[in-house]
Amino acid sequence: MDAENWSITIDGAVDRSVKLSLSELRHLPQRQVTNTLECAGNGRAFFKPEVDGVQWQRGAVGNATFSGPSLREVLKLARLQKHARHVAFTGTEAVSPASNTFLRSIPIEKALDSDTILALSMNGRPLDQAHGFPVRALVPGWIGAASVKRVSRMIVLEEEAAGEFMQSAYRLPMDPPGGEEVHRAASVAITSLPVKSMIMQISAPRTTRHAIEVSGAAWAGESGISKVEVSTDAGKSWGAARLRRHKAKYAWTLWEYQWRPLQRGQFTIFSRAIDTAGRTQPETPKWNPRGYLWNGLDRAQIIVE
Repeated sequence: MDAENWSITIDGAVDRSVKLSLSELRHLPQRQVTNTLECAGNGRAFFKPEVDGVQWQRGAVGNATFSGPSLREVLKLARLQKHARHVAFTGTEAVSPASNTFLRSIPIEKALDSDTILALSMNGRPLDQAHGFPVRALVPGWIGAASVKRVSRMIVLEEEAAGEFMQSAYRLPMDPPGGEEVHRAASVAITSLPVKSMIMQISAPRTTRHAIEVSGAAWAGESGISKVEVSTDAGKSWGAARLRRHKAKYAWTLWEYQWRPLQRGQFTIFSRAIDTAGRTQPETPKWNPRGYLWNGLDRAQIIVE
């Protein structure tokens, strides 16, 4: 993609259509947002019964600092009409043999949040191809699909966008019948990420003569993390982990837990997070036919010698 000839168009329920170049976006006031970006299907492989789709386990999540103009400031240039209710992003990305576009919309309230941006850089460098060069939406705290890559057009709408990736994919059933396909009338578009923790590392050596450090990350979409607990006996008892506090609202919180085993053997370690809204990471989340939003207790098995 030729960045110098790239542009983004804003039209729909606006008083005037606007076309902006990459240079013009760079000259708008820039905002920095640190965000944990996670695919809605991360953890799909853990659902029972099994569901179709990419069998993600733990890998479809990351944390980075993005910079770019607030979407609110960009939309001001087009002057929203009073019946504007949603903003749709069209990204030029090959998502299937039949389509080279990805379209998804967000409610106007989230679009006008000052932390929702059109990201031009990531961790201090221009976006690369894998992360949405030259411009991607960043909808912090929400599932990764909302942060559309390679945005070429934004359409202001009176209702949710149509299309496969808004009305079929990335929806949760309101009251899912067992194994049946999700239909729009009985489902809702997925927005914020749920509370979740993940074990990232267990230190070695793993012997009764050494303290063992269990460490990981926890996140909760638009909420903060208030506590992370660790169990070294498969959930019978729990201890509080030490949190590495930070000021980034949407970023994951790193945590550590020190444990000195008293005997040899095989141990199952669990982690669970509690967010500032009072939600606790469940042992097993409610099943859904697309395998979205797995946030069950993370677990690891180790042998202590």
